[in-house]
Amino acid sequence: MPTKRLSVVVTRRLPEAVETRLTELFDARLRADDTPMTRAELAEAVRTADVLVPTITDTIDAGLIGQAGENLRLIANYGAGVDHIDVETARSRGILVSNTPGVVTEDTADMVMALMLGVTRRLQEGLAVMQGDDWAGWAPTAFLGGRIGGKRLGILGMGRIGQAVARRARAFGMQIHYHNRRRLRPELEEALEATYWDSLDQMVARMDVISVNCPHTPSTFHLLNARRLKLLKPTAVIVNTSRGEVIDENALVRMLKAGELAGAGLDVYEHGHRGNAELRSMPNVVMLPHMGSATEEGRIEMGEKVIINVKTFADGHRPPDQVVPAML
Repeated sequence: MPTKRLSVVVTRRLPEAVETRLTELFDARLRADDTPMTRAELAEAVRTADVLVPTITDTIDAGLIGQAGENLRLIANYGAGVDHIDVETARSRGILVSNTPGVVTEDTADMVMALMLGVTRRLQEGLAVMQGDDWAGWAPTAFLGGRIGGKRLGILGMGRIGQAVARRARAFGMQIHYHNRRRLRPELEEALEATYWDSLDQMVARMDVISVNCPHTPSTFHLLNARRLKLLKPTAVIVNTSRGEVIDENALVRMLKAGELAGAGLDVYEHGHRGNAELRSMPNVVMLPHMGSATEEGRIEMGEKVIINVKTFADGHRPPDQVVPAML
């Protein structure tokens, strides 16, 4: 008698190649449209599935996990960040959590550089003029931005993505500085030509550009709070492709309005998926709709990681990308 296939509920549309493979291997219930599941739909999914495949748009909190049926044994997240999942509660219920680390590293680092250049070279303002009808023509003093070569880049969070940003920024001639929970090994620090700062306050006060590349955890919530943002030079630029909650967004808006910061490049937001409304009207702010990892190659690789985690679990083994509370 054939073995019963795992029931796998996928909460959002995924690349076609990933969905096809999921249906080949499992009893996969796919999303018909690309809207987030409602709370009621998520509750039904956790009650009936063996495996849930959520994304960042799904809040898998203690209340939802409490409604899980006896069959739910794995939450195989499509994405590296798991701050939208209550990993501790899942563990207490005997439910494993996995993620997809590593595959978005290069794509996200590319976007950091794009945002950095977008702000410092005033690309948004140039695009707006070209899309309108009031460009009077080239002028020697028009749209003067700033060079990034020779500038000091402070990387907040020197994991995979932070290191990938450092490699790119070095190629642009930037000076690399970083703050991290743990200092890098000397040989890696030397290879990146990176200067470590134990004090985040001291680092941010001296940087020309800050790149936020740390995850959102209780200890990083508002790590760049109003007090710390005030330490930045008024000529400094902030780029955030990590999590919006790391920056006090309201304080950031106040400082940008007051001219106490030169600009910001944002792909993530603390307040909703569109960020503070005032940010959208600022010419020195470049805003993107969470596009940091949005490449076809990256999204397919994320799906492949999900499939490997679910297949390994189905075969009775520990998923290779299991997340445990001690990692957070």
